Amino acid sequence: MPFLPMTSKEVESLGWSDVDFVYVSGDAYVDHPSFGAAIITRVLEAKGFKVAFLSQPDWHTKNDFMRFGRPRLGFMVSSGNIDSMVAHYTAALKPRTDDAYTPGGKHGKRPDRAVTVYCKRIREAYPDVPIVIGGLEASLRRFAHYDYWDNEIKPSILVESGADLLIFGMGENQTIEIAERLNKGEKISEITDVKGTCYLVPVKDTPLVGAECPSLDNVISSKREYAVSCRIQQDEQDHIRGKLIKQRHGKMMLVQNPPMPPLTTEELDWVYSLPYMRTYHPSYEKFGGVPGIEEVRFSITHNRGCFGACNFCSLAFHQGRFITSRSKESLVREAKLITEMPGFKGYIHDVGGPTANFRFPSCEKQLKAGLCKGKKCLAPKPCSQLVADHSEYVDILRTLREIPKVKKVFIRSGIRYDYLLSDKDDTFFKELVKNHVSGQLKVAPEHCSASVLDYMGKPHIEAYIEFSKRYFELTESVGKEQYLVPYLMSSHPGSTLDDAVELAVFLKSKNIRPEQVQDFYPTPGTISTCMFYTELDPYTMEKVFVAKTPHDKALQRALLQYYNPRNADLCREALVRAKRTDLIGSGPNCLVPQKPGAQKNLNAKNRKKPVSHKSTRYDDKTGKPIRKRK
Repeated sequence: MPFLPMTSKEVESLGWSDVDFVYVSGDAYVDHPSFGAAIITRVLEAKGFKVAFLSQPDWHTKNDFMRFGRPRLGFMVSSGNIDSMVAHYTAALKPRTDDAYTPGGKHGKRPDRAVTVYCKRIREAYPDVPIVIGGLEASLRRFAHYDYWDNEIKPSILVESGADLLIFGMGENQTIEIAERLNKGEKISEITDVKGTCYLVPVKDTPLVGAECPSLDNVISSKREYAVSCRIQQDEQDHIRGKLIKQRHGKMMLVQNPPMPPLTTEELDWVYSLPYMRTYHPSYEKFGGVPGIEEVRFSITHNRGCFGACNFCSLAFHQGRFITSRSKESLVREAKLITEMPGFKGYIHDVGGPTANFRFPSCEKQLKAGLCKGKKCLAPKPCSQLVADHSEYVDILRTLREIPKVKKVFIRSGIRYDYLLSDKDDTFFKELVKNHVSGQLKVAPEHCSASVLDYMGKPHIEAYIEFSKRYFELTESVGKEQYLVPYLMSSHPGSTLDDAVELAVFLKSKNIRPEQVQDFYPTPGTISTCMFYTELDPYTMEKVFVAKTPHDKALQRALLQYYNPRNADLCREALVRAKRTDLIGSGPNCLVPQKPGAQKNLNAKNRKKPVSHKSTRYDDKTGKPIRKRK
């Protein structure tokens, strides 16, 4: 079947008298497996349900939400591929001027807090229709959470939106189970036992099992209680050992069921075999298409999950840390399909995922016991139980390179260089450098300060130094000119001005001049955001320094680009504050020059005024001039 219907006329042309589900998305309709909306709608279609796609509806009235009439089974609502507030605002809270997930890149086609706004309009149109929310915005806001944009604690999005059920994580199996039970006549209020979902019940009906978080009222009134809540939520996001979690919201209890097990290899292969059109809806052609497709049009996703679990990343709370991957056969089929697509020029842009070089769980223990609570597989250094093996990934890449019409296979999604270095067999490293780098490789050391990296949940800088040295040695050995592009973050919780100075000195010593620097962005559902708000480490309850004012953030950001003349004044101010004026001047170790005229003014200020001998008498004992009294 081609694209799913987007208008009532298209529904009629299919011979449907009604639809089972209306899928509402804050994104344009792009039928590609890199877009969650495409996956969920194709999964429903494959299970025999009639699905209409309502893309970027006019939210000012209820009319657009009635386009297809009342759906037989319900609405499914998502803000799109990313949180609507992140889509609209920078880390500095400035409005963005474009939107990669909108036709023509136009800004303003979805509301702030899209999931909540859409649900309220649906309730106006159909007060009793079942509403299921999902996607990143719903998933990360499922508990009471700190909202950076309003600088306050907000209740669960399930409470604010008025939806019936919330799907968190990757939602294929939840969606299938909910749809089939609704189709059998079960009421949405009775569907309270699906893994990977949240629901609300009166406090008197609270399940007796599981772990309970501090209530909404408590986390509003106490930052310490918020930190406790955050840790409980993070610790139970494991599909093997994770418990049911409860959090009171007034007279209602929010209940999160344990996570849904991740898809098996066979299930993943099935999901990616569905008949995606692999492009945006043709109605967007007149606007110039949808920019968000360009990076993924000729890319392949081979895995899910990330046991790297950086504290500032939402993946651990959304997808989970457990790795699952597609079969080689599935990947080869998709690669061959890509070679027949219009516009393909021989280059597969990526064979990756959340972390490109993960194919298996990090150790065998977690297959039965789950991932360790409160510990990381790679930070601050790789766990002794880690199994680092790239052999299957190498085999897949070699096979893809040999497919007719394929000239190059690149890896553009992030790799974990600490995991790569843990593999005693350096075959992948060599083949990565020789065959899979498109001029530059992007990696994410993020910082150089050990304490900041510990707050980030990242490996210490020595791993990056070792990796970069080996990378350039291998690059030279194959006669190529290739570069490393390090991602760096300023103002992460725990990063003081001294730490920012340390990073600037490190960058100069390594001759690294980052073109872009990312300010820490406190998005919902991460450990780092908890630290930003509470100024506490939720795992130690110790105080954490946080740069919160725009000026303090600007000072740290400027230091990371000390070489830019526009940052000179901020850098000088930062260095004076940090008592590192030794780094101001013209010496080889200096970061910025003296302010023009500063030394001249200083000399003038300190210069003694000449004494006129014509009007001066001298003390006979001391020989010093005696000034006349006025």
